[in-house]
Order: sequence, then C-alpha cells, then structure tokens
Amino acid sequence: MSDILFIKTSSLGDVIHHMPAVSDARRHRPHARIGWVVEEAFAPLVRLHGAVDSFIPVASRRWRAAPLNADTWREVGAFWRAMREQTHETVIDAQGLLRSALITRFARGRRHGYDRESVRERAASWFYDVHHRVDRALHAITRNRMLTGQVLGYAPDGWLDFGLDLAALMCGAPTREVVLLHATARPQKEWPIANWTELAQGLSARGYSLVLPWGTEAERRRSEEIAAFVPDAKVPDLQPLDDVARMIARAAFVIGVDTGLLHLAAALGVPVAAIFLGTEPGQHGPLGAGKIEVAGALGQMPSVSDVRTAVERIEP
Repeated sequence: MSDILFIKTSSLGDVIHHMPAVSDARRHRPHARIGWVVEEAFAPLVRLHGAVDSFIPVASRRWRAAPLNADTWREVGAFWRAMREQTHETVIDAQGLLRSALITRFARGRRHGYDRESVRERAASWFYDVHHRVDRALHAITRNRMLTGQVLGYAPDGWLDFGLDLAALMCGAPTREVVLLHATARPQKEWPIANWTELAQGLSARGYSLVLPWGTEAERRRSEEIAAFVPDAKVPDLQPLDDVARMIARAAFVIGVDTGLLHLAAALGVPVAAIFLGTEPGQHGPLGAGKIEVAGALGQMPSVSDVRTAVERIEP
C-alpha cells in the first residue's frame, strides 16, 4: 500500500521530468509511502529515486505490439490485480493521456488529474475524481510540480531535486569520456550524421574518448556509422537504464538532441550541451544543477560551430 500513488508511465523524458515532483512530495509528506506506476523499461531508473518506496511496472508498449497474445492478456490481468489489491489515499495521474487515465481508473483511491483545459488529452479528465488547472505553456517539470502541490496542499519551491545520488552513481572521479546522444524517436529532432561526425572528430583530436549509446537496431547502426570515422569511439552494448545512468554520471560532459537521456544527464548535474531543432527549449529544455547550454531552437537547426560554442561553455 502507498499513501500517494503517481501515474507517470513514459516516455523516459516524461519520467525524468516528474522526478522533482516526487521529491517535493517527500519533503512535504516525509512519512508518506510513495508508489509509482511506470513502464517496465524505465523501472530501473525509478528504483534509483530516493523518495520512491515502491513501483508497479506496466508493459503497455509490449502489450500494444501483441494485443491478441495469450501472454499479453495474462500480464494485463496480473497488472490489474496488482493495482486493485492496494488501496491508496491519493492517486495522481501526472501524464494526462487517455492511456494513463485508464490506468488511474484501475487504482483504488481518490483520483486526481488535470482539468479539461490543462490535460494533454481531454478525454483523460473524465476518469478523475478531482480536477486541477495548471498552465499548459509551462515547462513540463513545473507542470508536474504544480499539479502535485495542488493535490497535496503546498506551493513548490524553486529547488529542483531529481532524487538521484550522483556521487553513488559515479563510483569515482569523472572521466575524459564524452557521451554523444544522437538517437531520438522523432526524426524532426535529429541532427545530421555528417554534423555528428565532424563534431566527434574535433572532440577526439582534443583528447576526449567518445561513447555513443543506442536503444534500437537503427540507432545502433547510426552509432556505428559515426564511430567508424572517430578513433577509439565506443559503441557499448545495450544496457538497462540504471547502468546507463552510471555511464552518464562518469562523463566529462554530454552532448545530445532533445531525448530522454539528455534530460537524465541534466538531472544528474552532468554538464550538458543540448541540440534543439524540433522542439521548443522553453517548454522541453533540460533543467538541472550542472552547466547547461542550448544550441538551436524550434525550426532552427544549429551548425557544428554553434554546438562547438555551446561545448566550450560547459567544458570542465
């Protein structure tokens, strides 16, 4: 049982953007038990959050890929039972989508969410017992914190705490590795491979070791294509998110497009150079305690020179 159950299942960036709201809840309700419903792939990261007492993994992405499979229906039934076996004082859908609202409906407790003017998908608001208004133009982190504060009866302060222990994840001093995050699920966010290659070659010439993680086979091939032109660049094996967090924590700095791992780097306080061209940095930009520089903007592709300038400003 949890006193507070958060519903924020995906994507990775959304999960990270919700972490400060969970930290706020812990500060204002120090004795509450806090639970979180999250997509199974992101559960290893949620497990690292110091304020989370328990989590319930959901596999909606796998289930959608095989809706008629008998195993899918068995897993859906097990998830439904896990949700119904627990009673919660407060249930908060911080996602605001129809699929997250349906999950919220499974939960036993008073259900809170955004009102019709604030929610991302209007039909989601039908499933809540209590509705809250939060300006949709605000940054996602601010929206999550304000919603949680309204539900629990406090005003969030300005301090951002993602609930992650950088020192514990680093396991030593920072390295000379630079993590390049070229992969993104949305093509409009991609920066050209030729630009990545030119940038990577320059960093390698200055003595940095480059690491190019990936999440899909297409992304692996893209990593290998860039690494082929850069001496000693590493394309690591696919890793769970907690191991990826440790790799990022040890990095000298991170360069990436608007993707979940970029927001993870910012959350850890690792210096970040962000490349934006398909989204608006004011609403979706990385936030954290470390140095952060943004090159580009919605509809404005930054040049290699622009990104180099951003890197110079964050270098240790």
